[in-house]
Amino acid sequence: MSLVKTTRVNFLFDFYQSLLTDKQRTYMKLYYLEDLSLGEIADEHNVSRQAVYDNVRRTEAMLEDYEQKLNLFSKFQRRLEIIEKMEKMLVDESAQSEEIKRLLDALKDHE
Repeated sequence: MSLVKTTRVNFLFDFYQSLLTDKQRTYMKLYYLEDLSLGEIADEHNVSRQAVYDNVRRTEAMLEDYEQKLNLFSKFQRRLEIIEKMEKMLVDESAQSEEIKRLLDALKDHE
């Protein structure tokens, strides 16, 4: 699995995990966050490896579907891009620039 896909699924999971069932959250945490293999998860939960695989793949598809409909992750990425551009534009060290930098930092921390 590519690092790009893993990173994307991790972000989507962060945004949408509250919409998942307990079992889906558990399998995704074990597979993506704790890096357990499908077999290890299956052994731990007394199910087949195929059952874990199917659950993880269905959950990945659900996360992508949630993102397609709600766009929370895309909007988050866009806000970060805008903040970074604004920070680069702030080269003047005036009091106003410092206040803008402080507000941008607060906005970043709020994410």
